[in-house]
Amino acid sequence: MDKYKIACLQANTGNDLAANLATVRAMLREAAGNGAQWILTPEYTLMMDGSGRVMRDNALPADGGASLAELQAMAKELKVWLLIGSLTLRTGQEGEGADTRIINRSFLINDEGEAVATYDKIHMFDVTLPDGKVIRESSAYRPGDTAVTVDTPLGKVGLTICYDLRFPHLFRTLAQAGAQIITVPSSFQSQTGKVHWHALLQARAIENGCYIVAPAMCGDHAGNRQTFGHSLVVNPWGEVVADGGEGPGITYAEIDLARVAKVRGMIPSLTHDRKFQ
Repeated sequence: MDKYKIACLQANTGNDLAANLATVRAMLREAAGNGAQWILTPEYTLMMDGSGRVMRDNALPADGGASLAELQAMAKELKVWLLIGSLTLRTGQEGEGADTRIINRSFLINDEGEAVATYDKIHMFDVTLPDGKVIRESSAYRPGDTAVTVDTPLGKVGLTICYDLRFPHLFRTLAQAGAQIITVPSSFQSQTGKVHWHALLQARAIENGCYIVAPAMCGDHAGNRQTFGHSLVVNPWGEVVADGGEGPGITYAEIDLARVAKVRGMIPSLTHDRKFQ
């Protein structure tokens, strides 16, 4: 499938799982009805709160439970591929010495409803924002340790989540493993998004000659959290081909895998890396 239509869902998710699931359900049906063959949701698809305690208390079972099963069933019913940007999951570990932090996991689901790949966010957002607000993701979340690419009819896909965007070596690893599209589902902070979001996404596309697809959260969320929105699709030449703006909605774009091959043929930088001291 060299050319196909994708849809990025941009949402203002809160901490009511049932309401969030209903919103995603409606958006999936709309996107599929408009011809999208691959639909992508943001980080924290079904639960978003600035409180780590709230996120832990509302985390899904380790297997994703009924919520993941419903999303898989919808992918099969609608005959679409689905990237669930991330769900927060309990690890199932218990007892003294167990790491009971939750996991922030992305799921790539095929049009038969099967999870063909998962990815656990590697880089934890432990930062101080310009206004002095401190966020320590590592206190609530257990980081992953594995870069993930997967061969699909959509092309070879590399998986990342949000803060991973600031670590170009991860994107280089994915591209050199063959990734033609790298996904960046996000809940990017408003304060940093205003100056960094577009620049970083375009840089990752240019550096690696690939599509960058970044469905995003937007607006004000419970627990004093604000996200930037602007779901982006960036082509391998670094051009923004779709921008979701500030509010909730669906952003559509076309993926053309021939464009990846053309750009990498013109500037084959993935073959030019050299080791140095």
